[in-house]
Amino acid sequence: MAMRKYSEVDVFSPTAYLGNPLAVVHDAEGLASGQMQGFAKWTNLAETTFLMQPEDPAADYRVRIFSATQEFPFAGHPTLGSAFAWLKAGGVPKKKGRVIQECAAGLVEVRVEPQRLWFAAPPLTRYEPVAELLVQRIAEVLAIPRERIQDASWLVNGPEWIGVRLSSAQQVLALDPDPNALGTLAIGVAGPQEPGAGTQFEVRAFVGGDPVWEDPATGSLNAGLARWLADSGLAPERYIAAQGTAIGYQGRVHLRVEDGVVWVGGDVNSCVQGEVDL
Repeated sequence: MAMRKYSEVDVFSPTAYLGNPLAVVHDAEGLASGQMQGFAKWTNLAETTFLMQPEDPAADYRVRIFSATQEFPFAGHPTLGSAFAWLKAGGVPKKKGRVIQECAAGLVEVRVEPQRLWFAAPPLTRYEPVAELLVQRIAEVLAIPRERIQDASWLVNGPEWIGVRLSSAQQVLALDPDPNALGTLAIGVAGPQEPGAGTQFEVRAFVGGDPVWEDPATGSLNAGLARWLADSGLAPERYIAAQGTAIGYQGRVHLRVEDGVVWVGGDVNSCVQGEVDL
């Protein structure tokens, strides 16, 4: 056991405590995978990250990302939150204005801008239509008629998201699915907002097989949705997605597509600073 620097940050909301919380353990060298997994279970947050010295000389730091039950090769809000916590703890990137994160999915670039951080989303490793039988099951999980689902696609970039498109933000907000029917699926639902709403899409993320049921703000899902919606001609090159509205949060995920790369941006707020004996 050793005292290690510890942070909790709030990601993807301009207002602290209305986004997605993340626990960050700094200087995590020497911790075994089982210790990391056990601590992530104890924090009871969607994800907990552990920062270490990089193995790739191009990276500024290395991160391992755990939910309460498993390790992820990549995840969105842990990427922005970890970069923010590393910088706040005194980390100095090799190149000004750009942090290079090493994770199990490879190197991820994070741009540091005055108002928010942005990460370059890794390519989708599975990006294809969802089989009709599974779409029918998803409709049952979401407790809606099958014909209300306009389209569905695999959007795998670490987490195995399935993107579902409905015709309006109102339909997304009205969803009242059964968490017991979700199983191990991870379903992200998007619908367009009315003009003048201030955001362009309403998003909800339902995650099975984990203590988290509905996620308040999700970078990996929104990265996949941005790729899919842009390729379908349904989203502009820059837009803002609202998420967490239905569960009392104020998630705001900023998306832009530049030269074929999806960039995901969000505000990050520092909430807890201290030490953990781990």
